[in-house]
Amino acid sequence: MAISSELSRDSELFVPDSRRAWTRLAVAVLIGSLGSVGMWSVVVALPVVQNEFGASRGTASLAFTMVMLGFGSGAVLTGKITDRYGIVTAIGLGIGILGLGYVLAGMSTSIWTFILVHFAIGLSSSATFGPLMAEASHWFDRYRGLAVAVAASGNYVGGTIWPPLVNYGIETIGWRNTHIAVGIFTAVAMALALVGLRMLMGAGGQRDHQNAAPPRVDLRISTNALTTILSIAAIACCVAMSMPQVHIVAYCGDLGYGVARGAEMLSLMLGFGIISRIGSGFLADKIGGIRTLLIGSVAQGTALLFYLFFDSLTSLYVISAMFGLFQGGIVPSYAIIVREAMPASEAATRVGIVIFASVFGMSFGGWISGAIFDATGSYMAAFANGLAWNALNITIMLLLLMRARQRLAMA
Repeated sequence: MAISSELSRDSELFVPDSRRAWTRLAVAVLIGSLGSVGMWSVVVALPVVQNEFGASRGTASLAFTMVMLGFGSGAVLTGKITDRYGIVTAIGLGIGILGLGYVLAGMSTSIWTFILVHFAIGLSSSATFGPLMAEASHWFDRYRGLAVAVAASGNYVGGTIWPPLVNYGIETIGWRNTHIAVGIFTAVAMALALVGLRMLMGAGGQRDHQNAAPPRVDLRISTNALTTILSIAAIACCVAMSMPQVHIVAYCGDLGYGVARGAEMLSLMLGFGIISRIGSGFLADKIGGIRTLLIGSVAQGTALLFYLFFDSLTSLYVISAMFGLFQGGIVPSYAIIVREAMPASEAATRVGIVIFASVFGMSFGGWISGAIFDATGSYMAAFANGLAWNALNITIMLLLLMRARQRLAMA
């Protein structure tokens, strides 16, 4: 069926999968790329901040933990705001907090001030991930999986671009001035992009879920029970995921390859993650979110296993690229499962809850990996810990797959 893309600004005339939907998605990716800086700058700054304040690796890693906790808490809060008031309001509230948070981080007088400020940075970044994925799912029907994956890719686009930029800033103007500059730039750039999205949404585009398609998959369990199960699965996969993402920079430094090489590996990892996320979207539109997530989880475990046996510079570049390529589609798959099995009116809130669980897993995983390093003097046990959590995620996905069945009326 041909769908006209000649639409007015009235949201009641908005047609899913139309040209306007793709334009909205492009702006959403831009906003996600800018807002995701809070997820990645702390990883690059971790070694130099640790040295300046004379902190342990585990203590310095708490900054990433606070980013994740803020990001997770904000995912639930901004999800509720998005369901009630719309995505523009949710993002608008986060812009000022993000800019202020980076300025305060650059002015930190102690490691604990630096750590606590990162809770606000994580909270402000949250509206540019989970709520954007849920919102994008309302703009598409036929290409919903792809749209959700593309929206989530903004996080990895930022992860590809920001680490080298932050590392260059730290080397040239210092970590304090770099944080202040990032805060000012992102606040201005995101505000301009948000104005563009507001124009595309139109005056009536407050809650796009009102005319969204209904659930397609019946898992024969309650919405609350499914949310809990998905949250446990998200914790498990993200504890495993956090080990390379949080510690690859420090790991390379410990091996004598230098922090810059680690930042390059992180950028490479997240760059390949973009390919994985978009590819997982195509796959989810064909086989569904649960199967897509299961494939990604098995592949992620495989890459983690390689880290246990290879640590040469070349092999670490290759494995980091593999890790990004294998795991990039996992987190967006949770949002796809939510939209496949839950009411659209609750999508942003439910996605926010699962994202909160995933970032709790990332924050706990980031901290426990640092603590294991402090206790053993090596990251090998931390990689093994990640593999065990990854196995739990695979088990949960297999059980859900056994219960899933299509809603015939909506197939």
